Amino acid sequence: MDIYTIIFLALAVFIFVRLRAVLGQRTGSERTPFDRAARNAVQGAPDNRVMPVPGAPIDPAGPSTGTEFGTPSDRWRGVAEPGTPLARGLDSIAASDPSFDPRHFLTGARSAYEMIVLAFANGDRRALRDLLSSEVYDSFDSVIKDREKNEQKTETRFVSIDTAELVGAEARDRTAQLTVRFVSQMISVTRDKMGNIVDGNPDKVADITDIWTFARDTGSRDPNWKLVGTGSH
Repeated sequence: MDIYTIIFLALAVFIFVRLRAVLGQRTGSERTPFDRAARNAVQGAPDNRVMPVPGAPIDPAGPSTGTEFGTPSDRWRGVAEPGTPLARGLDSIAASDPSFDPRHFLTGARSAYEMIVLAFANGDRRALRDLLSSEVYDSFDSVIKDREKNEQKTETRFVSIDTAELVGAEARDRTAQLTVRFVSQMISVTRDKMGNIVDGNPDKVADITDIWTFARDTGSRDPNWKLVGTGSH
């Protein structure tokens, strides 16, 4: 073995060791498994646990289709009673969108509810813009601007989301609308720039009931829903 062969072998070993050292390290910028799942949901990858994340409105399209629910009497079992206005509304939406699955939608709506509430508290306009209709976004944005003007910050933490149930469904022309009743427990407090509390209580769990309406164009290839109306009790 001549001197050049020895040099090349040594160089190859050195390069291999360096590559292994670099590729084997975590820099802190890698996506966690949850981040990767969230990215897949945004990109439309098949996932029965699709959860909306910042930049991705609710995607209600699930693995099942409207023809797989069985007979009309049990089609919406666990979601709506047969013959009720809610069931008829779901029928009208499924007629224009055979892939519609209200159970999958509610899974996404529950996640979107938490994300929207937290994004609103944090003033995350980027996340809100992709999840809200322009009218609702403008309303949320005006409150965020008011907080910024007064140098206030809101801290919100969910304790639980106890209920997420459909209470309304209808299809008007090509627009489908679903209204969801959320019952949750959360802690929320707003502080001024000095840290003084101006609203809420950091030590009190509040019971919250919100009625939110989501909509989408069933004639569009875009399967995503956006928040178009809010209310509370």
